[in-house]
Amino acid sequence: MKRLAAMVGALALAAAIAIPAHAETKLRITLQLPLKAHLGQNLLMFKEEVERESKGDIKVEIYDSAQLYKDKEVPQAVGSGAIEMGVASLTRYVGEIPAVDIFYVPFMFNTDAKVRKAVAPGSAVRAPIDDAILKTGSRVLWWQAYGGAIMLSKSPLKTPTDIEGKKVRVFGRTLGKFIETLGGAPTLISGSEQYVAYQRGTVDAGMTGVSGVKSRKLWEVMDWITVTNHADIEFIVVVNEKFWQGLTEAQRDIVTKAAHNAEAHVRNEMANIEAEAYAAARKAGMKVQELSDADVAAWRKATKPVLDSYLAESGPLGAQIYKAAQSLD
Repeated sequence: MKRLAAMVGALALAAAIAIPAHAETKLRITLQLPLKAHLGQNLLMFKEEVERESKGDIKVEIYDSAQLYKDKEVPQAVGSGAIEMGVASLTRYVGEIPAVDIFYVPFMFNTDAKVRKAVAPGSAVRAPIDDAILKTGSRVLWWQAYGGAIMLSKSPLKTPTDIEGKKVRVFGRTLGKFIETLGGAPTLISGSEQYVAYQRGTVDAGMTGVSGVKSRKLWEVMDWITVTNHADIEFIVVVNEKFWQGLTEAQRDIVTKAAHNAEAHVRNEMANIEAEAYAAARKAGMKVQELSDADVAAWRKATKPVLDSYLAESGPLGAQIYKAAQSLD
């Protein structure tokens, strides 16, 4: 009997050791950019706050540089629950929600003030987009500013006619229309693949945010930046909705607060981030083509048909969001 009791006690002790009193919650985030990029640093800020405030109850793991999923794969991966969280360019949802491309209609949001009003949580522009994305199985936690769209090339692109006949890397449907309208041939290429595309001559030119030029060292494969700022590039951080609903209220509060702080920080730092990226590009030998007001007016006029295309394809939601965008000062 004593031996049996000892065995039972030993087994009970082993079970207590093997089974933790409380299993931590794991949040995996997929990111297409390098961790050193400002979006990666923004995720690190989120990670540190969540882990600190949850006292280790929530563990955040970041998989950068498209280790797990390319940008275009993120909406399906998060929506299906294959991964808990992900970062994707807003335009990656254009297949299911054409209205999201309002931010890529040429020169729609041409000032920082307009951008801030449009992307503010609950705004008449953003709220319908967040609601529509929720229907895909993903909840938007926060928007990550990526700055204005610029053109990259190996020769100057000063006027709209300079695009004619060129193959151009784009990262969205409406940006493709932008290039088509100017007589170019758009090629959809993921952000993580653009360096090789420029290096191999798959395309003659491309577009991105200037911070991406720095983080990906695109000055090694391109010579010129043309500061068009023809679109506002936004990334969104999404979480699988079923996973979200499975968190405790306390966990959701911690994640929501950290997301809010991360969003405000990256938005407020965007001007400095872009200034540093332009300085780094110039130092690396890139030439930066600034446009005059008259130059911008010419680009705007040449690409006006893109708005008509957007409205035709985005339906009632697009019309609603466009009207809201027009009301911004």
